[in-house]
Amino acid sequence: MIDLPPLARFGELLATGLRDVTSDPAALESTGFWAVTADFEGRLVCARFDDVREAPVPAPRPGAWHGPAPADWTSSLDHAAYTEGVRRIRAHIATGEVYQANLCRVLSAPVDAGADVDALTALLARGNPAPYAGTVRLPGHGVEIATASPELFLRRRGTLVESGPIKGTGRTEADLLEKDHTENVMIVDLVRNDLGRVCAPGTVTVPDLCVVEKHPGLVHLVSLVRGELREGAGWPELLDATFPPGSVTGAPKSSALRIIADLETAPRGPYCGGIGWVDADRGTGQLAVGIRTFWIDRTDAAAVLRFGTGAGITWGSDPEGEWRETELKASRLLAVASEGHSQGCAGQADA
Repeated sequence: MIDLPPLARFGELLATGLRDVTSDPAALESTGFWAVTADFEGRLVCARFDDVREAPVPAPRPGAWHGPAPADWTSSLDHAAYTEGVRRIRAHIATGEVYQANLCRVLSAPVDAGADVDALTALLARGNPAPYAGTVRLPGHGVEIATASPELFLRRRGTLVESGPIKGTGRTEADLLEKDHTENVMIVDLVRNDLGRVCAPGTVTVPDLCVVEKHPGLVHLVSLVRGELREGAGWPELLDATFPPGSVTGAPKSSALRIIADLETAPRGPYCGGIGWVDADRGTGQLAVGIRTFWIDRTDAAAVLRFGTGAGITWGSDPEGEWRETELKASRLLAVASEGHSQGCAGQADA
């Protein structure tokens, strides 16, 4: 375990002075400021910090981050396995088992045992700024995450809750297809249903549908779903109703999760989970979907940097096109994590 103090950083908000850690979501209804991480597989870590202040992300320090060489990245699904997975999902769609499913792969590369995700966050802030960027560093609890997420999972202000699903990705707006719009509307309907399980009847609305957002190196279609929590509902009920995020699972969610478990060969971990903060004293909070996210896995002898990338598969999906989408989403961020070296291919080998 590296000797670095626990901290959490969300935009220009810095939390230090770790007080306690729990896996109980009911703690988010108590007091204090909490950093929250939820793995796709369901592991929840809530860390309460005593000192929360505004602090801009520092400029990268020379030598603070030693990333892997571009050629060191391997993929849990290689090109052949990924494109075959797309074909198998289309076969499930043809039989009516699912309408859409997200197929993801996890990229891995060895890093120095002293690697610090907060130093990587400084590089990401310069090379790939994102609206929900952050760090959660809890070495004693197996959590070391640097995210450049562009996607809102849950925002809460009192009883008002919002979710901002992303579906549809291209290099430019001209690359967005009818399939992308169809997929976005499909997932919006799923998110409406999820929020409807925990919101008061008649309060769930869609203020924005299929809005084009520009991000470094690509564009997304983004929607916004809003509702009012029913009486007595809080974070435990909200997370239970909506997790894992609909945009990174599929529709129907239960069927998509079964297919994902069958096709993917590595756990997603923080990727496609939830990462963010809750201010229990003020009744506010904001969790991002854990995409464009790096994390470090450690053993006694080694440290491995991981990064997930994926695409939503529908009947209109082209296997090669979906593989290219996973490459597009990964290429810029892997280049940043690899200390700016020229990025070739995002992991052609099967890890």
